Amino acid sequence: MTEIRGLGYLRVQSRDLPRWRELTVEALGFAETSGPVADGLYLRMDEREARLIVLPGEDDRVLAVGWEVRDQFALAAVGRAVEASGTAVKVLSEQQCRERRVDSALTFDDPSGTPVEVFFGPVLDHDPVRTKWTQQFVTGAQGMGHVVLPTTNFAEVETFYTEVLGFLPRGAVAMGGAAPDQKPRRVRFMGVNQRHHSLAICPAPHGEPPGLVHLMVEVDSLDAVGRALDEVGKRGFSVSSTLGRHTNDKMVSFYVRAPGGWDLEYGTEGMLVDERFYTAEEITRDSYWGHDWSGSEQLAAFTPPKG
Repeated sequence: MTEIRGLGYLRVQSRDLPRWRELTVEALGFAETSGPVADGLYLRMDEREARLIVLPGEDDRVLAVGWEVRDQFALAAVGRAVEASGTAVKVLSEQQCRERRVDSALTFDDPSGTPVEVFFGPVLDHDPVRTKWTQQFVTGAQGMGHVVLPTTNFAEVETFYTEVLGFLPRGAVAMGGAAPDQKPRRVRFMGVNQRHHSLAICPAPHGEPPGLVHLMVEVDSLDAVGRALDEVGKRGFSVSSTLGRHTNDKMVSFYVRAPGGWDLEYGTEGMLVDERFYTAEEITRDSYWGHDWSGSEQLAAFTPPKG
C-alpha cells in the first residue's frame, strides 16, 4: 500500500507570467494569492495556500511535482524506500519548507529526471476561496488533480512509481504515433486515492523541458467548465482538445495550451474508484465523444529538439 495520499502541488517555471495569470485567473477562475517570490503567481483551489505555483524564469519547465503523505512517519518511510532503490534523497531545509508552506519535505528525481517532492503538514488558509466562476475545485481526499509526465525510459519510470512509491495501476491506453511509421505510444495510468488516476506516464522522444504533458484540475459543475471554455476562446488561448468525456475516468473536460507548450485539462464529473472492486482496464478509445485534437499544435514533450 502506498504512503502517497495525493497530488499536493505543482511548481512550474515560465517566461510569460502575465499570460499565465490571464489563463489561470481570468479564464479558468483560479483564486490568486501571494507568496515568497514577489513576481511569482500563486494560485489557490481550496484551503491550501497555493496548489499551483508559477515562478518566473528563463525557460519553461516543471520545477517540482509535490506528493502528499499523512505525517512524518510516512515521509520517513518514503525516504527509506527511495534510498533503497538507489536514488539519492535530500531533505528540504526549513527555509525551503516555509517557501512551500509545509511542515517537512524531501526531494529526489525520478528516473526520467522529473523533480519530485514529498511532503506532509500543509499550511492552511481559512479565508474563503473566491473563484471567478464561483466554482469549487474538487480536491480534498482526491488531491489537487492529476499530472501526465513524459519519459524516455518508460519501463524504469513505471517500475519506480509502482514498486518504489507504491502507486496502483489504473489501466492503460495505446495512443497513435505522430507519424504513420511510428509505433503507438502506450500511456499508463496510476492512482493513490479514489481519483481514477493521479499520475500517468507517456513515452516521449526527448527528456528536455518542459517535462509535462498536462495537468488536470476538476471543478464541481459543467457550467463552470463551459464558462471557462468560452473565456479561453475569447482571450485567444489555443484549445488543444474540444469538450469531451473520457472513457477511463469519465471526466467531461477540455484541454487548453498553457505557455510553455503543455496543456491544462479542465473538467468535471470524474469517477470515484472503489479499490475493493477495481481491476485495471485497457481502454481502446480515449473518449466516448468529443475531445477532438485535430486542431492542436504538437506538445513540446513530443516535439524533438532542434539541432
